[in-house]
Amino acid sequence: MQPSTPPYDERLTAPRSWWLIAVLIGIACALMLLPLGTLPLLAGLAGGTVLSAVAVSSYGSARIRVVAGALVAGDARIPVSALGEAEALDAEEARAWRTHKADVRAFMLLRSYIPTAVRIEVTDPADPTPYVYLSTREPKALVAALDAAVRAQGLSSGPGRSGG
Repeated sequence: MQPSTPPYDERLTAPRSWWLIAVLIGIACALMLLPLGTLPLLAGLAGGTVLSAVAVSSYGSARIRVVAGALVAGDARIPVSALGEAEALDAEEARAWRTHKADVRAFMLLRSYIPTAVRIEVTDPADPTPYVYLSTREPKALVAALDAAVRAQGLSSGPGRSGG
């Protein structure tokens, strides 16, 4: 693996059905403008489809990366030295951590259409965030990438890490 290549890079894209909904919104906009003529109908179709597609794309543009000794999740950038144990969560455990086990102080990058996740303890005493919860389609790969980043920085003497 080349050093410039991040060991983990995932884009949390929206499901295909959401893109169909974007097209249907465009059709609905076109139908609302039907009484005004053909040109407004086409403008409504194009405008409604484009605007709803932009909304779907922006929601699905969240990325999770492990690069340059840091975990980058959405807008957050957390050095791996501030992270503790990483735990891959199956669908049932991920749901529990999204609901009744959740801590309001936690950083969560949630995507409801992704059933699995990773929970990572935050060990920085100056940070009030107890853990980071990240929806991911490949939880074991993310845990492995975090472990590799910790080893690369020589932080293996920190808290134990598990793959779940």
